[in-house]
Amino acid sequence: MNLTVIALGLICGLVLGATGLGLFLLWRAHALLRSLGERAKQPEEDTRRVSERLDALTSRVQELEYSPKSVAAVPAVPRAGMNLNKRSQALRLHRQGERPDQIATALDLPRQEVELLVKVHRIVMSNV
Repeated sequence: MNLTVIALGLICGLVLGATGLGLFLLWRAHALLRSLGERAKQPEEDTRRVSERLDALTSRVQELEYSPKSVAAVPAVPRAGMNLNKRSQALRLHRQGERPDQIATALDLPRQEVELLVKVHRIVMSNV
């Protein structure tokens, strides 16, 4: 075989290999550009969705601001427990012979608290 034919064959092989590699790299670059373009569209869609949600929330807030206020039942203010003054008054009334329900009414206390106070007082006095 002729040396020239071998050299031309090697050169043709190198040219074909380089052409194939170039085509592959162009195809890969095109695919990357397409994926970047799709990613660039995604924030626009996200921004649009966030904007729609914000508009919906804004309209809901305005609706709540302008709608007639429904008055919920105001919870009762809890009464203060039996303080030292009321406790001493309740025990004084008990010593005077008042019944627990009369003491509770007079001092504006729950009847159960007065009964408990009287029971505890009896127990303490029996141990003394």
